[in-house]
Amino acid sequence: MKTILVPFDFSEEAQNALEFAEGLASKINAHLQLVHVIELPGSQSFNTMGEASLGGDQINQIYMIELMDKRKKQMAELRENYADRPFKFSTKLLFGNPYAGISKEIAEEKADIVVMGSKGSSGLEEFLIGSNTEKVVRYADCPVITIKKAITVDKISKIVFASDFKEKSNSVMKQLKKIQEMLDADLYLVKINTPSLFESSRTSKKTIAEFAKKHNLDNTHVEIYNSSSEEEGIIEYAEDIDADMIAMATHGRTGFLHLLSGSIAEDVVNHAKRPVWTMKVK
Repeated sequence: MKTILVPFDFSEEAQNALEFAEGLASKINAHLQLVHVIELPGSQSFNTMGEASLGGDQINQIYMIELMDKRKKQMAELRENYADRPFKFSTKLLFGNPYAGISKEIAEEKADIVVMGSKGSSGLEEFLIGSNTEKVVRYADCPVITIKKAITVDKISKIVFASDFKEKSNSVMKQLKKIQEMLDADLYLVKINTPSLFESSRTSKKTIAEFAKKHNLDNTHVEIYNSSSEEEGIIEYAEDIDADMIAMATHGRTGFLHLLSGSIAEDVVNHAKRPVWTMKVK
């Protein structure tokens, strides 16, 4: 792991994500790249140097110039604060759509992992548009860790990995094993049984055992957990064993298919209080 990308919006959740990412970077001497995206009003434009163009609403223009100056100073302060860290730290200020800017940065920096804060979303907002975090979780080709509350890397000792253990997910397991080893954590393999997707414990345990053997998993625990829904079961099980992180694969579905089927991983990211590690199945 060489590059850790942290989308940063100066919120409390973003600060929690930055501090968690700092712990990861310290462990492996990775490059910690912080990116902040200033979202522009439709009529406002900036050149490549971040200077405002003429035209558009003058009040909006003044506000954006003041915001840009404020963010530049804040980014400079962050670089100064992290100057003495034992790892490389850099910042980048972008303009435009936050999700588009983050996605571009993931690709350009060839990020190995993204650590970002999340407030979560619910109700109409969740149904219609979701959040930038949810979009990154859905589409990013690298693992994403979402953070809500403050937690340090050395507190992660129990990782719950929820799955049906039937999918071809070699790339996901390769990355999950990396984070498990990095954090020196135990892996709790859990299959959620629901009324509509019931499977006998004997069948589930056999499937999980074969999965663990195939991927050479160490320090694992196996559990079959009954709940009314997969999302609720994952969150409830993590609470019951006082897990420190939840890990899941996501399918990266888009458009009408995503609207119909949704994503359990994205639902868990939105509603879980614990950090959630996700990676898109390729």
